[in-house]
Amino acid sequence: FQNNLTSTKLLNSRDATSKESSPFINSSTSDVEKSQQYDGKNMALFEEEMDTSPMVSSLLSSLANYSNLTQGSKEHEEAENNEEARKKTVQAPRMGTLMGVYLPCMQNILGVILFLRMTWLVGAGGVLGTFIIVFMCCSTTMLTAISMSAIATNGVVPAGGSYYMISRSLGPEFGGAVGICFYLGTTFAGAMYILGCIEILLIYIVPAAAIFKMEGLEGAEAEAALLNNMRVYGTIVLSFMALVVFVGVKYVNKLALVFLACVILSILAVYAGVIKTSFDPPFFPVCLLGNRTLVSKGFDICAKTIEQGNATVTTKLWRAFCDSEFLNATCDEYFTNNNVTQIQGIPGITSGILAENLFSTFMEKNSILEKRGVPAVLDPEATVTNTNRYVMADITSFFTLLVGIYFPSVTGIMAGSNRSGDLQDAQKSIPVGTILAITTTSFIYMSSVILFGACVDGVVLRDKFGEGVNGNLVIGTLAWPSPWVIVFGSFFSTCGAGLQSLTGAPRLLQAIARDSIIPFLRVFGHGKANGEPTWALLLTACICETGILIASLDAVAPILSMFFLMCYMFVNLACALQTLLRTPNWRPRFKFYHWALSLLGMSLCLTLMFLCSWYYAIVAMVIASCIYKYIEFCGAEKEWGDGIRGISLSAARYALMRLEEGPPHTKNWRPQILVLMSLDGEQSVEQPRLLSLTSQLKAGKGLTIVGACVEGTYLNNQPQAQKADQSLRKLMEVEKVKGFSQVVISSNLRDATSHLIQAGGLGGLRHNTVLVSFPKNWKQAEEHHRCRNFIEVVRETTAAHLALLVTKNISAYPSNGERFTEGHIDVWWIVHDGGLLMLLPFLLRQHKVWRKCKIRIFTVAQMDDNSIQMKKDLMTFLYHLRFDAEVEVVEMHDSDISAYTYEKTLVMEQRSQILKEMHLTKNEREREIQSITDVSRGSIRRKNPSNLHPQRSIAEESVGGSGEEKPEEEVQLIQGKNATPTPTSPTSPTAPTPAAVTPGEEVQMTWTDETEKTNNPAVANPEINMMNQSNVRRMHHAQELNGVIVKKSKEAKLVLLNMPGPPKNRNGEENYMEFLEVLTEGLNRVLLVRGGGREVITIYS
Repeated sequence: FQNNLTSTKLLNSRDATSKESSPFINSSTSDVEKSQQYDGKNMALFEEEMDTSPMVSSLLSSLANYSNLTQGSKEHEEAENNEEARKKTVQAPRMGTLMGVYLPCMQNILGVILFLRMTWLVGAGGVLGTFIIVFMCCSTTMLTAISMSAIATNGVVPAGGSYYMISRSLGPEFGGAVGICFYLGTTFAGAMYILGCIEILLIYIVPAAAIFKMEGLEGAEAEAALLNNMRVYGTIVLSFMALVVFVGVKYVNKLALVFLACVILSILAVYAGVIKTSFDPPFFPVCLLGNRTLVSKGFDICAKTIEQGNATVTTKLWRAFCDSEFLNATCDEYFTNNNVTQIQGIPGITSGILAENLFSTFMEKNSILEKRGVPAVLDPEATVTNTNRYVMADITSFFTLLVGIYFPSVTGIMAGSNRSGDLQDAQKSIPVGTILAITTTSFIYMSSVILFGACVDGVVLRDKFGEGVNGNLVIGTLAWPSPWVIVFGSFFSTCGAGLQSLTGAPRLLQAIARDSIIPFLRVFGHGKANGEPTWALLLTACICETGILIASLDAVAPILSMFFLMCYMFVNLACALQTLLRTPNWRPRFKFYHWALSLLGMSLCLTLMFLCSWYYAIVAMVIASCIYKYIEFCGAEKEWGDGIRGISLSAARYALMRLEEGPPHTKNWRPQILVLMSLDGEQSVEQPRLLSLTSQLKAGKGLTIVGACVEGTYLNNQPQAQKADQSLRKLMEVEKVKGFSQVVISSNLRDATSHLIQAGGLGGLRHNTVLVSFPKNWKQAEEHHRCRNFIEVVRETTAAHLALLVTKNISAYPSNGERFTEGHIDVWWIVHDGGLLMLLPFLLRQHKVWRKCKIRIFTVAQMDDNSIQMKKDLMTFLYHLRFDAEVEVVEMHDSDISAYTYEKTLVMEQRSQILKEMHLTKNEREREIQSITDVSRGSIRRKNPSNLHPQRSIAEESVGGSGEEKPEEEVQLIQGKNATPTPTSPTSPTAPTPAAVTPGEEVQMTWTDETEKTNNPAVANPEINMMNQSNVRRMHHAQELNGVIVKKSKEAKLVLLNMPGPPKNRNGEENYMEFLEVLTEGLNRVLLVRGGGREVITIYS
């Protein structure tokens, strides 16, 4: 069988047979080589298609050797073909769930907020309030992790993690917007970690290192000095960290476990301290004056006086509030009236302090930290003095502020998915590792809230910087064996987290830049020879510096909360969309998800965004919206099979089904246009101004289908159809026509046009108007098919109840770039067929080309009409339609039919007969001759046969003098088809046809003497009596109407008038074209309009 097949192909190639004779599509010259290559593999039937359809074995082997890249599968295939990419192939990943996902997530989630702000949050918000905040935030991240797990297990996730998942699920616009938000969030997180690091360094480790001294400063001055210190040291630390990341990122990854060990040790030290408080609370006394907390640095003994020997001696505290050290000194009024007491800062877990800390205690900025339940003597009218001796609130606290400050402590859940390229089994590790990490950290946070509230006194909890407990880190006072465990542990953890942020953010930006969806970011896709993102690191450092210049940890935290919340919101949205749309490719391995959970997570994210800070939320949304619109407007087009495209399909299907319920109401009617374009031999558009007019009519609204026809068969002429489609699309883009192109291939143009009219559109979204150009040179024999095609279009649109717009002299129409500064659009309203004639000028004037033209409406009054009343009624009608137009009623009087009209009709009928004879076969021509002879014998009594000689010459002169010179071939053709013409031959071109003499309209004619010819045009030329009187009347009306229109509207920029319908029978089609020609003669731009048989305008609101 194999040998026979080969020999058959060789014979075929020798005979140079066409592609159609080959049983396979892709035939090539290397058939023998292919048959040898696949010999013995049982693939002979498919060897022709091996170039496009590889064997399953080779496909499976390529999938098994898949290596993770930051781009998608298409880019991966391109990279595989690149030699350089082969050299840099990533080694098979080896990291499991614990090292690859669980521990990195733990390290990113636990951090600066837990050590620096958690105790203050519990003190300000109360145990209940803070527990609600922690529960909301942890629930949000858990729901997001479930959604993320579903997305991550729905196929292979290359390196790029969260950005890759969102962009491939929601499309390039959402992907780019959310990717940038995630990048900004990670960058500001770096700034927050650095600020936390500096805060620990300057306040708890080496306060003496402060450049701007805070000793002796009060209020705003002390705050400014602290912020300036943060800015200076923050910039130094940022520069150092950026340098470390630039020089060797591998050191950062190696140190990650060390930093994580610091975090875990610190947390264990806190739990150990909590257990110890139950039987041996640490001694951290807090000194109170009345109910006010005192700064411990200002004194050594918590008392006003002490007994030394037999004398009473004042203390440092006395000297702080009095003008001298003597007992008779003048002291602060509050100091004099209230006693000094010392309380235990950490009473222990068994003390019952939890009840006191259960509810919130929010404070105003610069208010003094007071203990509940302690009596104090206070003069309401007295001013507060010596404020630097008390512990003061540095910011105004309220519930939503606490949410914004706390939320960054639960971010970092993406750490595992970001490492998807390094995991042994990402689809298994990401869900398990992430959810376990969130469960663990949620337990730590929730237990911390309860334990802090149960162990530590409220005034210590609300003391943000530990000023009342000798400047110790508050959480450190609880730790065992020493506060320094927490101080150094938190310091190293914040350093590590800052380095991780500065490592991860540039890579995220590089992944976005390499996708080429945001053009101006492409430069950040480049880096060092080893792929390190140098330029992206530089930009990240600059953005991070803006966060450091803000200098306040409490101010930076809500900013990054916004960006992370927006990112998480879109992860949930992506999962919900894919689930609800039931995308065929949506088959996650992780089964414990539901669209309701994703929507709940999304709602929580949105709620938290506005809870944190409504103005930051709006700014973040504006940034995301701007990026979205920018990518949509000028970004590279990407098709990633995303959910938004799925939404578009579902929404389109739903809308189409709704449209099927019934026709649109008159108020909603607008022209949905099918534009019939003609193509030349090169498949280029012949009349581009048709699309200009379409654009001017549509103003970007409604449906536009631009159709064209290609003659031939689909298999042979598909390349021409594609070329024609490209020509249409290109022209539509140039003319700014928003719509669809459709090219139909058929054996003849007539059928192709009919297919377009019948099958264009889908369901309820179909065209209701057809726009076509009037055929040029229709009188020439070679253009006769265009003329027939045009008339069939008119007939079919009438039968289908579609409106029809026919442009005459389309080349004279304005382009979209032209502007009419003055002029008129004249509407000749002769018959009412739905009001489209009135609507079109209004639509045209919406476009800048026609905006300055004024509308004039002319209507025709008959003899028995009251023209004054007609004008008044028309003006009222236009007023109700809200159209602004001038109105004029034209009176047309009956007049006698002129000789010119008779002559014009005669010439028209003769041309029709000639054209008809040219298209007859031999048998048809013989039958036609017989029928003409029969009619002639029955209706004409010849008196003077010799008179036929001048008659024939007159007819020939008439045909020749009609302004259309017949080509030589046409004359020869007529002579060839008229067999041996004689003076009395009935086949003379002027002989009447059965079409011209219909039953009931036959006229008995008799030749008369010469004297009668001068008085009556019908007698002067006997042929006139043989004409169809209906044609004579139509020609007379066309000439009369044309005369009136030319007189009134010759200077108009555009003339719109009703288009008369075609003849109901097939006879007289050429006559119809002649009537249209006469009707529009002498006018520059004409738009003939036929309504679709339904009302399109209404006076009602």
